[in-house]
Amino acid sequence: MPTQVYYDPYDIEITTDPYPTYARLRDEAPLYHNERYDFWALSRHADVEKALLDWQTFSNSRSDILELVQSGFDMPRGVMMFEDPPAHTMLRGLMSRVFTPRRMAEIEDQIRQYCVNCLDPLIGTDGFDIIAELAAMMPMRVIGMLLGIPESEQVSVRDANDANLRTRPGTPMKVADAARIADGRIYADYVEWRAANPSDDLMTALLNVEFTDDDGVYRKLTRDEVLHYTQVVAGAGNETTGRLIGWLAKVLAEHPQQRREIVEDRSLLMRAVDETLRFEPTGPHVARYTLRDAEYHGATVPAGSAVLLLFGAANRDERRYRDPDRFDIGRDNISHLTFGKGLHYCLGANLARLEGRVALDELLNRWPEWDIDHETARLAPTSTVRGWEHLRMLVG
Repeated sequence: MPTQVYYDPYDIEITTDPYPTYARLRDEAPLYHNERYDFWALSRHADVEKALLDWQTFSNSRSDILELVQSGFDMPRGVMMFEDPPAHTMLRGLMSRVFTPRRMAEIEDQIRQYCVNCLDPLIGTDGFDIIAELAAMMPMRVIGMLLGIPESEQVSVRDANDANLRTRPGTPMKVADAARIADGRIYADYVEWRAANPSDDLMTALLNVEFTDDDGVYRKLTRDEVLHYTQVVAGAGNETTGRLIGWLAKVLAEHPQQRREIVEDRSLLMRAVDETLRFEPTGPHVARYTLRDAEYHGATVPAGSAVLLLFGAANRDERRYRDPDRFDIGRDNISHLTFGKGLHYCLGANLARLEGRVALDELLNRWPEWDIDHETARLAPTSTVRGWEHLRMLVG
């Protein structure tokens, strides 16, 4: 559709508050083409949902990151986010065997204790940076609990993962740097150590799982495949879950009455987490690569195109939600596309919800009232996720 609206994921002014642009896209250009960066974008809930379910057209074979989809980067085998069926089915089946709800439930007490250890020393202060004190480190600690990575190594692992996703403000990710997203080399020494020192953790399970591969061979994972798996688990859950904790703090500061309702009724915790994921998705979009032509709104997206599926726009589509720009934990049907849908639905969705619920619960246990220092708040410089790098909670 002819339109004057402009959208790109690197524009700092747009990403600071993307929702007016999203609204114009839904109304004026539900199928949008950005000529500067040569990608298409879908913004309406029904269109995004349809594309997520149609993996035969909207493929993950070149990853879900725009810069990688558009690059000549040699996609490594064995990385779940770089695969479609049948390889994806086998890989996800393997991961689900070791990344189980039971295993995640078992670490809830450890997650809570970590929150307690972080937050208790802050009691009596007039405020603190929730990102520095909890959100930036907690997800990597949780991944470390699952994988069995020693605490002494977790900070360096987190920093390496964060560096992989960082971009210069206003510019795309360098594909030479993006190649590190999948290689998992930062875990190589740990994998060898864990192979010689097995334990009851996800890494030991990965090293010992046996399966029949695409060639009909019954075997274990190779070391490279273990590294790829580890990178997927650690990278996917680290940055996004940390951003969720920051958004919970900010959104509930701006909706104090709903925060007070949660203080009085902790059964609302999960509703708060999911409404925050709808209202401020940590991953505002994912990319896909079209394997065949796709028709939307009277136009054709050619095969071989890069397409952004705009979760942030779809989650606020008035065609799907009543009063979508209002944060409301009492919504009749709190649902969202932030974790995707279909066969590529986020495998760590329940773990992210668990971390958000426990972190919010422990914050409310200590500070039922808080505000945000808006003058010092700063968004993180990355185009792949959206959230806060610095966010000071005022609790005094």
